[in-house]
This record gives sequence, C-alpha cells and structure tokens, in this order.
Amino acid sequence: ELFDTLVLLTSNPGRMAYFGPMGEAASHMEICGYPVPAHASATDYYLDLLTPGAELDASDALVAAFATQQKPGLAGVIEEALAVEGRTAKEMLLAAQEQARGGNPGASAPKARLGPYAVPFSRQVLTLLRRKVLLTLRNPGAIGTQIAMPAVMGVVLGAVFQGIGNHAFGIAQLQFIFILLTMLSLQSLPLMPLLIEERVFMKLETSERLYQEGAYILTTLCVTVPLSLLGATIQTLIIYGFAQLPLDYLPVILGWTLLLFFLFDALFQCVAAAAPDGEQAMTMATPFLVIFMLFNGLVVTRATAPFFL
Repeated sequence: ELFDTLVLLTSNPGRMAYFGPMGEAASHMEICGYPVPAHASATDYYLDLLTPGAELDASDALVAAFATQQKPGLAGVIEEALAVEGRTAKEMLLAAQEQARGGNPGASAPKARLGPYAVPFSRQVLTLLRRKVLLTLRNPGAIGTQIAMPAVMGVVLGAVFQGIGNHAFGIAQLQFIFILLTMLSLQSLPLMPLLIEERVFMKLETSERLYQEGAYILTTLCVTVPLSLLGATIQTLIIYGFAQLPLDYLPVILGWTLLLFFLFDALFQCVAAAAPDGEQAMTMATPFLVIFMLFNGLVVTRATAPFFL
C-alpha cells in the first residue's frame, strides 16, 4: 500500500497483466473475477495468480483483461506523450547550469560540458593513472611478475653462461645472444591474460562513457610498460654481468635487446586487444614467436631463407 503505481507481469513469455494505481489493483482483480480473499495478502495473491503453473494460475485471463480494459487507454497516453517534444540533452545541461547560477548570469557555476564525457581528457588520464598506480601497489604479484621474475631468470641464465666473455668468440657467444633475445621476446607473454582481464573492465567502463579508450591506453603506457621495461633492463644487466663480456659491447647489446622487447611487448598488447580470451591470445601469438626463432640468423640465415623473404 506504500506504492503509488503497480506493474504486474507474468512470465513464459513476459506479458503485462496490470498497470495502474496500487489502490485500484484489488478492484481491478475483482472486476476480472478474482477478488482478493478477506484474510489474504494482496501481493502474495497477485503473485499466485500470475505464476504460470501455480494452483491459482490465471495469467492468461488477466493478460487478456489487460489487453481489453487498460491497454487502449495506455496507448493513448503514450501517443500524447510522444507528440510533445521534450528538451534535448544540450538544453537540459544548459538549464541545469542556469539553475546552478540561481538566475544570476555573473555567478560562478561549473561549465556545462555538452560532449559525451563529464570531464576533460586530461582529468580522465589523471584519474585512471592514480587508480592504476594504487592497484599496482596493492598487488605485489603484478610487480613481482614484471620485475622480480625477470631478475630471477637473469640470475639463472647468468649462472649458465657465467664467464663466457673470457673465452674466444665462437658458437657459445652466439648461443648466449640468441638465448638472451629469446628470453626478452617472451617476457611480456605471461601478461596477456592480465591485459585481457583489464580490457573487459575497460570496455564496460568506456561503454558508460566514463572515459575515453585513449586515456586508458596512456595509463597503460605510463605504468605497465615502464615496469616491464625496468624488468627487461634488470634481466639484461644481470645476465651480462655474469657473462663478463667487455663493457664496450653493453650499449649495443642492451639497445638491441630493449628494441626487441618493445617490439614483442607491442605485439602482445595488440594480440591481447584482439583475442577473446587468454587461450586464443597464446595461440595467436605463437606464429610470431616461431618466425622469430626460425629467422634468427642461426637456424635460417639470409643465404638459406626463401627468395620471397
């Protein structure tokens, strides 16, 4: 009885059975031949009448009564409402701004943003950046995956190739370079499932026009990519230190390894943006890794590669 308007629907399929004032529902049911029992709860009785398959099921009869008694009047009200032209979104925003000024044109009031977003692009980036930093700091696993794991792998591989720089140049040094480049190309691969999970939330939020997709991309560029780059740099320096190669080669090797890291990190980002799930993302990324491992100058050289490549 505390409700002003009552809407009754039945299921299988969903159909309208009553639409009108709450106080007139009982009299409508009585007119239809289903008076509310004296000591029964009206709402429970309505549910019993409108539940298909129930003992008191009268859903079909009530739907038919609605179609003959109420629907024509409601259709007329709808037609009248549609004939009245309402204000546009722009007009409503400007009216709200004028209301905030209290009728004083010189009073200060928030600027009416007539676009689909409530705040400017810079505010979107700053808000997303602050959220991204806080979420990253609260998740030690994210930092561990991007920094700690590359450092551990650097120690393991460095121990395997320890002191290789003290030997004469040969196949061992080439294998060292190949393994180093391979590890750098695979570093961003485990992040694809996480990127796909974040993409799902991003699509939901951008569909509500909370922010632009470009703001999310910039946030990832400012947080996720630097962390991965730091991990790749740490891994390269640790392996290079164990290998005891001359420092003269460090800028060249570090530059090429980081360039390769950027290439595959961007590639995995693109795959994560297109793949429906993590499993398909791994499948889509595999051919690129196979091509890199084949055409590395050792397995397939320039002389042995097909002419069209």
